[in-house]
Amino acid sequence: MKKFIGILSAAAAIGLAGCQNMPGQAAAPAPQAILAGYTCCNLHYEGDWISDANWSSLPMIPAGASIKILGYGRYRVNAEIDGRKMRLGLDYGRQQPLEEWARKLVVQDDPRQQIARWPAPIRDATRAGKVAIGMSKQEVLVSLGYPPAHQTPSLDASQWKYWYTGFGSFLVVWDGAGRVKDVIADPQTRFAVLYERK
Repeated sequence: MKKFIGILSAAAAIGLAGCQNMPGQAAAPAPQAILAGYTCCNLHYEGDWISDANWSSLPMIPAGASIKILGYGRYRVNAEIDGRKMRLGLDYGRQQPLEEWARKLVVQDDPRQQIARWPAPIRDATRAGKVAIGMSKQEVLVSLGYPPAHQTPSLDASQWKYWYTGFGSFLVVWDGAGRVKDVIADPQTRFAVLYERK
C-alpha cells in the first residue's frame, strides 16, 4: 500500500510539473524590478503625478533626486522621490514595456556629478529645465527627460517632440553631429523652453 501511494504521489508530481509548461499556456509574469537610485532627469509633476509627457510648464523635481520604485500598476509606477510618494504614469508611450520605462527614469550614477562638469551655459540650462542650442542628446535627456515614445519612438530621429503644456508642443531639432540645431515652436513656447544666456 505504501509503495502504491508513493507511485501515485510521484505520478502526480510529474503531471503537475508537465502542466506548468503546456504548449499555448501563458507563463507566469516575471516579478517586476524594485529599482532604487537617482532620477535620470528633470521630472515635472502636478500634485503627486508625473506623466511621461513631462510637461515642462509644471513644477520640477531636479535630476539626481533619490528615487525608489515601490510597485507597478496598469501603466503606473508607484515611487518614492526624495521621501515623497509619487505616481508616474505611462500615459502616452504605452508601446514600451512599463518596467523598461521605469529603468530609464532610475539611474545608478547621480547625474548631478555629470551636470557639474558641463560648460556653464549647458549646466545653467539644465538646472532651469530648458534646452540650449548646441546641447548634446545626453544633455537634453537630463534637462527635458525622455520624449514621449508615441511621438518620438526612436532617439535616432532627427527631431524629438516634447510638450510644454497639454496643448503646446515643441520640437528639438538635431544637426548631423547630434547637437541641438534649433527649437521649433510657437513664439511663446519657444521663449519659455529655450535657454538664452544672459
